[in-house]
Amino acid sequence: MKIFLTGATGYIGKRLLPRLVKEGHFVYCAVRDLQRFKIPEVLAPRVKAIEVDLLDDEWHKNFDIEIDVAYYLVHSMSRNENYYTFEARCAMNFRLAMEKCGVDQVIYLSGIANEDQLSKHLSSRRNVEKILHEGLYHNTTFRAGIIIGSGSASFEIIRDLAEKLPVMITPKWLKTKCQPIGIRDVLDYLLLAAGNEKVFDQVFDIGGKDILTYKEMLLGFARSRNLKRWIFTVPIMTPKLSSYWLYFVTSTSYSLAKALVSSMKVEVVCKEGDIQAFIPMEVLSYSEALDMANQRIQNADIVSTWKDAFISGDLEMNLSDFIEVPKFGCFKDKTIMKYKDKAASIENIWAIGGDTGWYHAQWLWNLRGLLDKFAGGVGLQRGRTHPVTISEGDSIDFWRVIYANKEEGRLLLIAEMKLPGEAWLEFKFVDDCFLLEATYRPRGIVGRLYWYLVVPFHGYIFKGLCKAIVGAK
Repeated sequence: MKIFLTGATGYIGKRLLPRLVKEGHFVYCAVRDLQRFKIPEVLAPRVKAIEVDLLDDEWHKNFDIEIDVAYYLVHSMSRNENYYTFEARCAMNFRLAMEKCGVDQVIYLSGIANEDQLSKHLSSRRNVEKILHEGLYHNTTFRAGIIIGSGSASFEIIRDLAEKLPVMITPKWLKTKCQPIGIRDVLDYLLLAAGNEKVFDQVFDIGGKDILTYKEMLLGFARSRNLKRWIFTVPIMTPKLSSYWLYFVTSTSYSLAKALVSSMKVEVVCKEGDIQAFIPMEVLSYSEALDMANQRIQNADIVSTWKDAFISGDLEMNLSDFIEVPKFGCFKDKTIMKYKDKAASIENIWAIGGDTGWYHAQWLWNLRGLLDKFAGGVGLQRGRTHPVTISEGDSIDFWRVIYANKEEGRLLLIAEMKLPGEAWLEFKFVDDCFLLEATYRPRGIVGRLYWYLVVPFHGYIFKGLCKAIVGAK
């Protein structure tokens, strides 16, 4: 079949794509920025990328691709408070395009929403369902709660809390019940629904074997890692305090923490259904899903992570908007050093950040990350997806990868920390020298004052960083 896949660079879409190709489908990947999407060579014969902006109210008018099944995997809990409106607009534009091309089936991954009082996030998901179900095609909706898998936002928050805090004083919503589901099972449901007439025009809640409180999930993760943890719940934490608690302890952004806290007060338990009659499948227990996720992390085999989605940072435009480093109206700081072994130097560059750190004056990087957290930024806690591989669009601590070419030895990053301006950091080789170049484009007087405040530290930080990269003493 011919498949139209939205959210191809997202956590779910990135994992679903190779499975669709393996099943023999041809997949059109709808991406907002082609610069972010590199088709793996093994998938290239059966994949085509198409640049689509779902907020463009005109794009559907010229959409004439022949497709059989479309996946709608677009969600937004970004810092923009208007995401309810944006999600509705995206869904409507998508629906109009699907109606125009005559698609047979649309498959949507939503959230479990069986309570009378829903959070803004879950209300938005329910509204998108309504918009998609009114389309002139068959619709299949799966509603999932907490997804457990290496790199998922929910799993990473659980992991951060359980690994960092031996004792937790927590808000009362940790007593809320939910029904987590393993990422493997989510992908199986999505895959088996394609073209399956039995699930046309139906809505299914999907979950794993266990119904647990968030507290039980945290303690379950701790047991899986042989950690002893003590958790006490108190009734005095307001939603705002709870959001800040998640924000400072975990790698999540404040806007995402706020949306999650709002949703975590609502039970996300599957209602009685008969999905097994349509898609018979043995789902994982919570502990089994945890074991699979932990094994992936230990083997550095993380296919996708929520941190690489733009929702985790402050970059709103396409990567192509930033790939040309500006020359005018900017401050620049260059550090040049001769290298001995180019290949070894490149390996050092490609391992930078995350658990490896920044090689020199790490305490200053940590301090900058902490200050960024207090300013409402992402800090250093996002880390990186893989310890030694880098792709365009990846996050590396408080940077976003704009360009990465290992053969060339060039890595270009743009800052997602809170700044009164824009900042780029470029690693590259020129003749027989290694060049580290920092570029800063200030906004107003405050931006210029910021540069003069930090530039005295650059010589110490960047010179030590370059020495570590090229192996100089």
